[in-house]
Amino acid sequence: MTDIPYFKIAVVAVFVASTVYVHFRGRVRLKFFRQLTDHSTFMAPINCFMYLFSKLPAKPYLPVSGFPELQLLQDHWQDIRAEAYKLAAAGEIKKSDKYNDAGFNSFFKTGWTRFHLKWYGDAHASAKTLCPVTTELLQRIPTVKAAMFAALPPGGRLVTHRDPFAGSVRYHLGLVTPNADSCYISVDGERYAWRDGEGVIFDETYLHYAENQSDQMRIILFCDVERPLNNPLARWVNRFISHTLIRAASAPNADTDKTGGINKAFAYVQQVRLFGKRIKARSRFAYYAIQWVLFGGLLLWWLWP
Repeated sequence: MTDIPYFKIAVVAVFVASTVYVHFRGRVRLKFFRQLTDHSTFMAPINCFMYLFSKLPAKPYLPVSGFPELQLLQDHWQDIRAEAYKLAAAGEIKKSDKYNDAGFNSFFKTGWTRFHLKWYGDAHASAKTLCPVTTELLQRIPTVKAAMFAALPPGGRLVTHRDPFAGSVRYHLGLVTPNADSCYISVDGERYAWRDGEGVIFDETYLHYAENQSDQMRIILFCDVERPLNNPLARWVNRFISHTLIRAASAPNADTDKTGGINKAFAYVQQVRLFGKRIKARSRFAYYAIQWVLFGGLLLWWLWP
């Protein structure tokens, strides 16, 4: 083991240190074994780089006033809501009927649905046709990298999770809400209840979940907004990752929309995930033992001289 190149040890040390920081960042944390296999572990070095050069305070919620460009959406929220109403009535805010939305696939089983407006590039073709006002407004705000209408039905709930990439922060604009504290999002243990026409910004790399305990549907405009960074190299890295890795997770609403490479591959990856879930249902010990063998094998392969 003394012959292991120092750079390999350094890479492992960076991953370990970054993961520890991500794990203890904030007050709410994943359990140890879940943290080991969570995507936030694999993205930890990149995300810590984003945090290092972030202009924003390390807080779950951020002042909307710090993003004045979003006032355009706030000023036109009723126009945006009118298009969301039409989409909802037509059944277009829906879950995917295929394995082509890797980023949000796990949310569909608890009732959450969406209609993608744009994803790290131009607006979706279907969105331009069905939501011309909203897509035109979004295209006037370059810092909005992705947007969608997201609906949560009565009794719907999103499990506790982190989003994978710290290159953005999340903006929610209430469009159709119960206007009640029973419909809320909790970010790092702090709750916010949506209200019609009101916006909120939060750091989606803190652990968060959402719940609609009311008897009314909730529909919001959901946006990824580029994280302000204080270093030109960091901004370049952020945009490079956004326009390569994150852009590849584009999911379609209809056949006229493009499907990113990650989602093209997701149908095959999902078969492996489903196989893993079947093993976990039969034996949690076997499931985690396989994970430990795989990760241990990768670590030994990397460290082997």
